[in-house]
Amino acid sequence: MKSSKLKLRSLRPEDEASFKNAVAAFKNEIPPFEFAFDFDESITFNEYINKLEGWSLGKGLPDKFVPNTFLVGVVDGQIVGRLSLRHRLNNFLEKIGGHIGYGVIQSCRQQGNATEMLKQALPICLSLGIGKVLITCDIDNLGSQKVIEKCGGIFENVTNDSQLKVQKRRYWIDIK
Repeated sequence: MKSSKLKLRSLRPEDEASFKNAVAAFKNEIPPFEFAFDFDESITFNEYINKLEGWSLGKGLPDKFVPNTFLVGVVDGQIVGRLSLRHRLNNFLEKIGGHIGYGVIQSCRQQGNATEMLKQALPICLSLGIGKVLITCDIDNLGSQKVIEKCGGIFENVTNDSQLKVQKRRYWIDIK
């Protein structure tokens, strides 16, 4: 799959099977990685899409969440990754999580998909009034470091939080 074909967009009802495949793929990673926050198979996929749309408007947010936009990277009709764009930072996001979190299905990595998703997300940040974007990654995640730096990320520091199992590298991208 070539990243040049990648489209970063909101979930659609026709994405259900591909979305569930992505959720399963991330659960099988070691360590497991959560593909979709608060996804619950007890509700319909359309209800989940509606929940995400509410979150982008600040409605029905789980505790400690901020308004955010959940987007998927799609190549040839298949979801290859996801990106969460937080509209503002709370204390946790300012220190640890940043404005953007992303993940790519293991079989779709090292193909430029993460870089393309992040590139396409930056104009969306600007449209939300975010001119300077904080992005973090695990200190040992060389792939993510390269993605962030390719997209203009300037390294600021490494966290020093004793509660974290793995410290985070913090980067800023100025898109004003």
